[in-house]
Amino acid sequence: MSYLHSSNIGVHGRLKSTNCVVDNRMVVKITDFGCHTILKPGRDLWTAPEHLRKDGVTQKGDVYSYGIIAHEIVLRKTPFYTRCCSNAAEKMHRVQHPIGNLFFRPDLYFEGVSDREVELYMLIKNCWDEDPERRPDFKKIELTLGKIFSNLHNQATETYMDNLIRRLQMYSRTLECLVEERTALYKAERDRADRLNFMLLPGSVVRSLKETGRVEPELFEEVTIYFSDIVGFTTLCHYSTPMEVVDMLNEIYKNFDSILDHHDVYKVETIGDAYMVASGLPKRNGNRHAVDIAHMALDILSFVGTFKLQHLPGIPLWIRIGVHSGPCAAGVVGKKMPRYCLFGDTVNTASRMESTGLRKTNTHKNIEQSGSPDEDSNFRKKQNSKSDERFPLSLPALRIHVSQPTIKILQRTDCKFEFEKRGETYLKGKGKEMTYWLTGVTGRKYNLPTPPTAENFQRLQQDLADMIVSSLEKHRAGKEGFEKRKTLSTRIRWRDTNGNLQKENSPEYFHLAVTDSPSTFL
Repeated sequence: MSYLHSSNIGVHGRLKSTNCVVDNRMVVKITDFGCHTILKPGRDLWTAPEHLRKDGVTQKGDVYSYGIIAHEIVLRKTPFYTRCCSNAAEKMHRVQHPIGNLFFRPDLYFEGVSDREVELYMLIKNCWDEDPERRPDFKKIELTLGKIFSNLHNQATETYMDNLIRRLQMYSRTLECLVEERTALYKAERDRADRLNFMLLPGSVVRSLKETGRVEPELFEEVTIYFSDIVGFTTLCHYSTPMEVVDMLNEIYKNFDSILDHHDVYKVETIGDAYMVASGLPKRNGNRHAVDIAHMALDILSFVGTFKLQHLPGIPLWIRIGVHSGPCAAGVVGKKMPRYCLFGDTVNTASRMESTGLRKTNTHKNIEQSGSPDEDSNFRKKQNSKSDERFPLSLPALRIHVSQPTIKILQRTDCKFEFEKRGETYLKGKGKEMTYWLTGVTGRKYNLPTPPTAENFQRLQQDLADMIVSSLEKHRAGKEGFEKRKTLSTRIRWRDTNGNLQKENSPEYFHLAVTDSPSTFL
């Protein structure tokens, strides 16, 4: 009962001696717990007075029932034994309707009992007290019984049966402690595994995989998808070691992930420098999916404006962002390394929104007049061939490119987003679509970086490689100067055994220790 009250079940509700059974090892087992949730609470000789007057179940009611059972065990009599009354219905009536301060209870006489039994009798009387708050709980009952039997077993008159019962109790308690300890360790490991699974997949997907081994694909009528990547990432990789690239992306995306925690969004995946987020799945949230993605995009862009690359000091971080809303299917494909993947034209369009670029003004007008995607593609290839191919000339840096469906959803909400019309934009595979720049929220200030204009964007991209080379040269020069200072500091003056002053390098037994600070030497 002590365990039952501390578990999720919380209360038995129908405790009586007929629900206490004994197995082949003479261990008592309790049955019928939890039946009060599907059956009407019983009214019998074990029912507490407050529950005879008003239906219900409580832990204190279980304690009263335990007191009646303990009385049966001690006296070896029928339930609720009294000399003055043998009718069960009359007993229940007298318990339910006491006369003044006289509360009707089973016979329990203290005359002639030993000192060892008095404590046990007092415990039983406390268990069937009229006031439920004055009844002990089962933890206290367990401690009291332990003390009573401990005093009993210290007596020299301990019988063989007493010794056997004591050893069984010790074994049972040791086994309970061991089971509790192992269960706690198991739960801790299970929780760690669940936390790891929930970091990789949505909670509903993890539960479905654990229960059935598969996940049914689901269609979502309207979601918002976010794509972003780093402008000039190829050039940054060209001038960085692989470990520097890993550290750079880890630092950037750890900060992105912390921003996601403040919004109702789901991070789908990262592929290289590409970062994909969705809202409205796997849990639907009405129109909030567009609002949360818009707020998240503004927070990310605000962070990027203040981020500093550790291995390339002074080099700005540029990202481009695309957002689109529409229907989408989601599910887990394959058996090995399962991933929650999104499918549909909405995903492709969101990717096009991120990669669709700005063109120089005059040329842009000529392309729009011709209206030929082939000419547009040829023009971009021709322009890209004139400069470093690692920098596509037509990519919008430090901008949030939003499609018209997303803007319409935002306009249906109470949030007042600020945006600028970009105009008709050619999206590969989609044709011309009206698109917008998301610039902020009315009444809320974002520290957004200033995006480059179409006129100076080409120059900025061409200058980026030079900026990286210059930063690396400064870093290398500083490192070479440090090495030179370290070498010079090892040339010390010392005198030989004849007292002559020497200006050569230190003797072999002299060692120089250099601290982390370039200006400090030991």
